[in-house]
Amino acid sequence: MTVTLRGGGLTEDQVVAVARHGEKVALAAAARTKMERSRARVERAAASREPVYGVSTGFGALAGTRVAPLRQPELQLALIRSHAAGVGAPVDVEVVRATMLLRARTLAMGMSGVRPLLAEALIGMLNEGITPLVPRYGSVGCSGDLAPLAHIGLALVGEGEVVDPQGGRRTAAQALKSARLKAVKLETKEGLALINGTDGMLGMLLLACTDAERLFKTADVTAAMSAEALLGTDRTFQSRLQEVRPHPGQAASAANLTRLMSDSQIVASHRHSQHTVQDSYSVRCSPQVAGAARDTLDFVRRIAEVELSSTIDNPIVMENGDVESNGNFHGEPLAFAADFLAIAAAEVGSIAERRVDRLLDPHRSQGLPAFLADEPGVNSGLMVAQYTAAALVAENRRLAAPASVDSIPTSGMQEDHVSMGWGAALKLRTVLDNLAHILAVELCAAARAQELRRPLEPSPATSAVRVALRKQVAGVGPDRIVAPELAAAEALIRGGSIVEAAESVVGTLR
Repeated sequence: MTVTLRGGGLTEDQVVAVARHGEKVALAAAARTKMERSRARVERAAASREPVYGVSTGFGALAGTRVAPLRQPELQLALIRSHAAGVGAPVDVEVVRATMLLRARTLAMGMSGVRPLLAEALIGMLNEGITPLVPRYGSVGCSGDLAPLAHIGLALVGEGEVVDPQGGRRTAAQALKSARLKAVKLETKEGLALINGTDGMLGMLLLACTDAERLFKTADVTAAMSAEALLGTDRTFQSRLQEVRPHPGQAASAANLTRLMSDSQIVASHRHSQHTVQDSYSVRCSPQVAGAARDTLDFVRRIAEVELSSTIDNPIVMENGDVESNGNFHGEPLAFAADFLAIAAAEVGSIAERRVDRLLDPHRSQGLPAFLADEPGVNSGLMVAQYTAAALVAENRRLAAPASVDSIPTSGMQEDHVSMGWGAALKLRTVLDNLAHILAVELCAAARAQELRRPLEPSPATSAVRVALRKQVAGVGPDRIVAPELAAAEALIRGGSIVEAAESVVGTLR
């Protein structure tokens, strides 16, 4: 299904479909009309004697410098070249594709004063699988993601490097020629309109929301498996206990755990045993932590939804023809959201690692062998897999420190407060990557621990998860190389197979 830019907002699913799955994009006729009308207003403003920022003036601290009409196109190309100042390894292709789509969306809303040709050029590159090479560092998240967007703009005019559909690096000129696309010759205001937006940080945030939802559900699955293996009780997850503290995310997580542990022989075997009066916090309080993370994700999605329906540019062209400067490019709402979600995801990983440690410790695991090893001493089992989880938790704690409080002035103090939203979104992606690794460790440990409880069997839902895992990862046995097994478990988590296996028994998890 083609994603059509109609001059309005997009959805998270549409952005992910284009960025990650190569969905095609089109520009609607209505959006083209809006853009043409807006363009006519900019052309009038360019010919006016009144200075208009970015149209007949320089940029940033150079806003007081007038630029003659004949030199305004030159100004736009110079802007793209000078602002393409990023450094470091390239960001992922999916991030660049999301950024390109979101920039085309803003242009299509008809308030940027550019020709439809500009949006069509971005769409053409997306549809042909041509992805500009965008360095990791360069944006401070204010005046938009200037450097990353400038690198995209550079490819649009036929300069710089790109990644072709086969994953190879080529010059933009070569790639455009091979795809029978023409390089754009920028006119008045069009260079500025290409770079003055929050599209990079928003694109990363939307991709992160999709990933976080899947990982938070996975965390409920692995928590249920660990709770069973540790001879934990499901009584604390009763709905009536959540109703006395009615946070929506907590209720959803507890309901998931109840369903996931339903009909477990392991749970039934000790339901009236004294040791089940109170489980450890990492087991008993799982819904409180995973639920708070869900509520954080809901907040972040509300912020992203507003941004998805907004025009982010400066200046913008109003319906009455006024060309107005504004501060809507400031990325603070997205920076706060990315920082908050990173904190939530870090905590989901932190409590998961504590469950892993408990599963491996014979003093606290309710009779399981040390480190879940076959013949402990001769074998070490999953001892060092927990080290890996601990290292990732430590890194996530560092990454959870907010980027959004770390403003550094730029542009000769004209831009004297910035959001660092791009950096916040980058580190959020790393936190989620680390969380996937941590959950892979818990998945492998909990599945092995369940098997050591035989002949008692876990619930049908967690049994289905273990069966899915065992197609890729062997069960209890003599020590073997652990890294490939963790990688295989992580791939199942990222691909959604773990959640799907659980849902095949209990229905959709919340």
